[in-house]
Amino acid sequence: PMSKYAGEQVLVVPRALFDEIGSFEGIRTEGLESAVARLLDPASHFFMDRAAAEEDPSHKQLIPYCVFRFEDQVFHYQRGTAQGEARLHAKRSIGVGGHVSTADLAKAQSPYLEGMRRELEEEVDIECGWSEDCVGLINDDETEVGKVHLGIVHIFELDNPKVQPREKSMINAGFAPLAELIKQIDQFETWSQICLKFLAECENS
Repeated sequence: PMSKYAGEQVLVVPRALFDEIGSFEGIRTEGLESAVARLLDPASHFFMDRAAAEEDPSHKQLIPYCVFRFEDQVFHYQRGTAQGEARLHAKRSIGVGGHVSTADLAKAQSPYLEGMRRELEEEVDIECGWSEDCVGLINDDETEVGKVHLGIVHIFELDNPKVQPREKSMINAGFAPLAELIKQIDQFETWSQICLKFLAECENS
């Protein structure tokens, strides 16, 4: 049968490189700049067939994971059933982003940054000014999805709580206080749970 990914090629790094940088569970913030620089070094990453990558834990697909924040409010949404990853259906999320593909190679920026820009453009309308900061790497080898992905977390500090979903599969979207989302943490996908805990720790430190 035709793969649902129809020949899509995605950006991956060898699991061995991740282990060399220092594998971890959850979120990692120390040594971030050099770790990200190594992951995004064109000598370290390459493209592979997504259908194969999804089943191959010896590689990690790099995923920009963008979190939108206005003061104490965090953007959140639920994944409806139109979304491609069946393993995440109906889960809530605070992360917007996705795979970097060969379509992102043609542009002037690095394919990773281009992929992040494209995913944001496809998934949301940011209707205000913002500043962006890369804050951590996220890893979860406990789940099937997590084993084959590595997240790079970007926090967007917004001037206003104005982000609208574009994707039909993003439902029940809006902003809510971090404290409220923490109370509902069990409803979120693992990466979002990791990020919510991280945001709460930052706030309390």
